[in-house]
Amino acid sequence: MSVYLAEFLGTFLLILFGGGVVAGAVLKDSKSFNAGWLTICTAWGLAVAFAIYAVGSISGAHINPAVTLSFAFAGEFPWAKVPGYILSQIAGAFTGAVLVWIFYMPLWSKSDDKEGKLAIFCTGPAIRSLLNNFINEMVATAILIFALMFIGTNNFTEGLNPLVVGALIMAIGYSLGGTTGFAINPARDLGPRIAHFLMPIKGKGTSDWGYALIPIFGPILGGFIGAAAYQMLYKNMFSTINWLVIGLGILILLTAVYKNITSES
Repeated sequence: MSVYLAEFLGTFLLILFGGGVVAGAVLKDSKSFNAGWLTICTAWGLAVAFAIYAVGSISGAHINPAVTLSFAFAGEFPWAKVPGYILSQIAGAFTGAVLVWIFYMPLWSKSDDKEGKLAIFCTGPAIRSLLNNFINEMVATAILIFALMFIGTNNFTEGLNPLVVGALIMAIGYSLGGTTGFAINPARDLGPRIAHFLMPIKGKGTSDWGYALIPIFGPILGGFIGAAAYQMLYKNMFSTINWLVIGLGILILLTAVYKNITSES
């Protein structure tokens, strides 16, 4: 299996399990209807773990453009492979979302919840505030990449590492996911959003393209911040680019704080 097919397969499995659990929780007449946030976050964490078990030994199981770009930024992954990885991830996410639609086909017409149907495919904010939503995705993904890198410094019993990463996803979902649904993965959001746009889903409503850039660029910048923080704290690599990335993240945070304070005064 090529590394690109592996990334396709890993991201396909991620969305099949992750989108599937959301579909079960929000579609009326599903036996898991109203399963709740705890179930959703747990399933997403397990989806990541099993995707890593499936293809980690082949491609490294990035299954996330933010991971691919961040590791390339840190010099731990060749830039030449980045475009192929990202395209494979988006295609895998799209295909997984299409299969979720097919799997739950009899249930779509039973629900009038357009927002819920969109949530099966992609993320959306609990409160729409684009700067704050961007920061939510940026910070959550910075934590994801930072943690993935320091997890790599530890030795685990053989075969345990994917479960550790899955637990990390659960922790991020439980702690930081309530504001935007924690995309933390541009492919996870974009591929299924395209599927939602193209598939003849009954009563689907809009695909909310006005929000779509947030779960793409928030995670990408957050990934760079997490990688820069890891290099500075663990490897004493205080390069200009690392300082610039960290500085940009701080500037965006301070801008949001200022805007929120002034809007409430």
